[in-house]
Amino acid sequence: MSELILFNANVITMDPALPKARLVAIQDGKIVLVSGDQRLRELRKNEATFIDCHDKTVLPGFIDAHFHLHGFVESLMTLDLDPRHQTHSISDIQDKIRGEARKVPPGTWIRGRGYNEFYLREKRHPTCWDLDIATPVHPTKLTHRSGRAHVLNSLALQSAGISRETGDPPEGLIDRDVVTGEPTGLLYGMGHHLGRAIPPLDPDQMEHGIRLADRELRSLGITSLHDASPRNNLKRWKLLRHWKKSGLLKSRISMMLGIEGLNEYERHEFSPVEGDPVQLGGVKIVLHETTGQLTPCEEELDESVFRVHESGRQVVLHAIEGKTIEAACSAVEHALRRLPRPDPRHRVEHCSVCPPSLARRLASLGIIVVTQPSFIYYNGDRYLRTVPESNLRHLYPIATLIKNGVKVVASSDCPIAPANPMIGIHSAVSRKTEGGELVLPEEGVSPLEAIRMYTSDAAESNFEERVKGSIAPGKLADLVVLNDDPTGPSAHEIKDIEVEMTLVNGEIVWDKFAGPSGN
Repeated sequence: MSELILFNANVITMDPALPKARLVAIQDGKIVLVSGDQRLRELRKNEATFIDCHDKTVLPGFIDAHFHLHGFVESLMTLDLDPRHQTHSISDIQDKIRGEARKVPPGTWIRGRGYNEFYLREKRHPTCWDLDIATPVHPTKLTHRSGRAHVLNSLALQSAGISRETGDPPEGLIDRDVVTGEPTGLLYGMGHHLGRAIPPLDPDQMEHGIRLADRELRSLGITSLHDASPRNNLKRWKLLRHWKKSGLLKSRISMMLGIEGLNEYERHEFSPVEGDPVQLGGVKIVLHETTGQLTPCEEELDESVFRVHESGRQVVLHAIEGKTIEAACSAVEHALRRLPRPDPRHRVEHCSVCPPSLARRLASLGIIVVTQPSFIYYNGDRYLRTVPESNLRHLYPIATLIKNGVKVVASSDCPIAPANPMIGIHSAVSRKTEGGELVLPEEGVSPLEAIRMYTSDAAESNFEERVKGSIAPGKLADLVVLNDDPTGPSAHEIKDIEVEMTLVNGEIVWDKFAGPSGN
């Protein structure tokens, strides 16, 4: 007997065996029937809850395949410096810091996130001296919208142990005054160092933040996350399990590990059992060129990738542009040559600048690309003015990747960009920026392809296609109801389509007209 039945619905199943349907029946958290409305009469004989969708569109729940949950929670508990929210100058930043400083005692850390020097009137990053003017008695840390740069005031630099005598770490760069050599407060690629040196938010703050984050995720129809932080470890796994078990987080979550987390995993064997509220995903390795050289070096990268590959786990490689993507491909190729392994589904995250020749190489190695279509919308106006033409013509080339046989999966990289999947789908299709300009419109894909990137392909990227990603009998009842059809002729602006209902495990966890439920 079914417990919940959605009928009179425009069901886009993402299941090739039955692409469209009108009715979905759910029992015990799983889908038991997908059909036309002709089955409704016989189902009416059962005791169940019936929901008339009034021809609204039902999709599989969205899967965000590259998300930073801790960063998102922290961002909700820090100063919002997004240029869309009245932060147009360094003076605006100073005013927001002053306002926060008046609320908390001296010595309390002040954090801000999301500033973007491109949109500041001064067209530069703030400095420690700018922040000192706002408050010299509160250690202050600002995070750039990319997450790769931070600005600290003098007190925060002192707390983090950074002075004129401090050398640049292998993976980072300390910006310095060209005359005195003093740190300007601007740090590149040093998030890991700061994570160790700066105290985290306290448990009460984190719990309040996860409640806000959970509400946001439900309202956006995001039913699964792949947490992609390379700093994930045993402590974070336990915290995520606490949030899940206590009902603070409804979305399903798969947590990646970094190399340090992998070491801890192998020592403590904290592998989840079947049905655990937090699953373990792949192992994240970050490749970058912050200092002009590839980090980690080729030899170290090859050994790290092979170690993960040999363990049977999925390799997840953060690689943005040509040199790092090439290195990622070479390391995977090296691992496959040393130890052939069926269907490893290794991943490259971002793949922001990728010419066709590199797309073909990714395809030949079976590498899945997890990218961020919404960056076109949120950052496209800046890209058109600052990215060199040699890179711009290969920027987020989703259509080229797909045409060359690469499995492409979508994500937000939240909190680097807002989490809204409808913006991502809109961007992948239209290639429009927030200002209405176009970025390589020939790289646009169909609405159905874009939806697949957030559903069935995202599930496949985490070896979960048998249980989620499409609407079919036996699969988890994770669903989203939209107020319009993204694939229909009336959906001129996909970004404006709203989530009216979200279901996780057959439970209605978001109803636009009733608010969230389950807490």
